[in-house]
This record gives sequence, structure tokens and C-alpha cells, in this order.
Amino acid sequence: MASWVQRTGKRGVSAYVEALIQRQLERDRLRELIEDAEGEHGPVDQASVEAKRAQLRGGTAGSADAT
Repeated sequence: MASWVQRTGKRGVSAYVEALIQRQLERDRLRELIEDAEGEHGPVDQASVEAKRAQLRGGTAGSADAT
């Protein structure tokens, strides 16, 4: 807790904790969305994810699914 106070000051701890909680709630909602999508469409194909990632980074995609 002392490191929080050093980073935020005494009055900023509450805002810092609130931001942490908001971030965790966003992650929880994202996880729920992913679980719902995977339940409906099946698990994500990791090779397709990597191909899209390469395409977004300007690399060459090794899969026809990358377009």
C-alpha cells in the first residue's frame, strides 16, 4: 500500500483503486464476451490470429484467412 501512496499521493489512492476496479471489470466483461463468442462459433484458430496479427503489423500473412 505504501507504493500506491508514493505513486498517487494520499488523496489519489481512492482514484487509483477505482481505476483498478474499472479495469478489472472491463477485463471480466471482455472475457465473458469471448466465452460467449467461442460458445457460439467455437474456439479461436490461433493460426488465423497470428496471420491477422502479422498483417496488421505490416508483415506477410501465411494464411488465406488473413485477408
